[in-house]
Amino acid sequence: MISNFKGLIRKVGIDEAIFYTILSRIIQAGGGLVTLIFVARSLSKVEQGYYYTFGSILAIQVFFELGLSNIITQFVAHESINIQWTSKFSFVGSDESASRLSSLLRFTLKWFGIITILLFFGLLLAGYIFFNKYSDVNTPISWQLPWIILSLTTSLSLLVSPILAFFEGLGMIKEVTKVRLFQQGIQLLLALGFFMIGFKLFSVPISLFISFLVIPVWIFSSSKIRLLKFLWSKIDVWVVNYKKEIFPYQWKIALSWISGYFIFQLFNPVLFATEGAVVAGQMGMTLTVINAIFSLAFSWMSTKIPIFSGLIARRDYNSLDTLFSQTLKQSAILNGLALSTFYILICIIKYLDLRISGRNFADRFLPLLPMMFMIIPIFLNHIIGSWATYMRCHKEEPMLLQSIVIGFLCSISTIILGNYFGVIGITFGYMILTILSFIWTYATFLKFRRDWH
Repeated sequence: MISNFKGLIRKVGIDEAIFYTILSRIIQAGGGLVTLIFVARSLSKVEQGYYYTFGSILAIQVFFELGLSNIITQFVAHESINIQWTSKFSFVGSDESASRLSSLLRFTLKWFGIITILLFFGLLLAGYIFFNKYSDVNTPISWQLPWIILSLTTSLSLLVSPILAFFEGLGMIKEVTKVRLFQQGIQLLLALGFFMIGFKLFSVPISLFISFLVIPVWIFSSSKIRLLKFLWSKIDVWVVNYKKEIFPYQWKIALSWISGYFIFQLFNPVLFATEGAVVAGQMGMTLTVINAIFSLAFSWMSTKIPIFSGLIARRDYNSLDTLFSQTLKQSAILNGLALSTFYILICIIKYLDLRISGRNFADRFLPLLPMMFMIIPIFLNHIIGSWATYMRCHKEEPMLLQSIVIGFLCSISTIILGNYFGVIGITFGYMILTILSFIWTYATFLKFRRDWH
């Protein structure tokens, strides 16, 4: 029985890293569903709008992080193929690779230390300007202190992100995923508890801050701090040159990520400003579910980044393409099934007019047509993201022009169509642009794979 189960697990491509990542995503998705119920039960429709718009504005951290964490994972994975572990906190092998790893660690800690401070004050300013300008004076909401706590926690989380990226690049994906899983569970339990006792908009900010502490405690109470000190001491004449090696790649990734903000995060602020907090809350709740599905399915792909990078460094392209194709097929099927199930479930909920504490639960989601216009792009974005991951593992960014063009068009579409046609206009325009992006990405993927291999 057990052997048959393990065989099934291996057949669908689940290793330990993916298992813990999937478990984390399941907790995130399941916890997100439970959180949706508590949000609908504990917050008014206006407060729900603030709750989800918070997240969209917090996403401006991409303008500060600039894709560097993902780059760190890939650079570390490329260098780590030349070292062999002798214990949990030391290794032997190429002195050049060890020195380059050390220099990369030193650079990223200094870089993220600076941008953490800039991000904190940037978030405070952005939230103050936006909510003061677009808040409804007839329904005053105490958003200021929750926003300060969220800004602080988001900034501190950015500070530790390069360290976790380093560990993942060194092949410690399972360990990092396990601690993130524990952190996720703590945050969920705290958030639900705070919702139950009436903390309202304070519930998530406080739970996020407390659960954030899990990461630094894990680093300083385990062998990880000894590993970081060991890496720090391995500096020699060989260093990673930021201007020559990282920046030529990073600026392309950064522009792609910034374009992604205008593609994925502009919906809620525009709806908040044009149609009010209630519609923004409906969009936010819908996006929460479908993004959780995307995140769960994409874990099949994201946990393979160090493996893809290692195979590319060895020029083992046959193994690379076989593993990538298998992973894409498995994850896309899961994504499609989960999105279809969600849509059918929402249809049933709306038909039955399900209520929670006397409140209409169906009204907390988008209407069915705009919801369909959001679900189709989420599925296509899974495949687009997979192709992009494959190409970026080559330490290249061939999607720069496409990201900028689609990001620009999507922002224009969101603002103009949202102003004239509301949520229907925003979602339909997004779907059409995503279909165009899908076609463009596939052509780019085929061209560059042929050229590189």
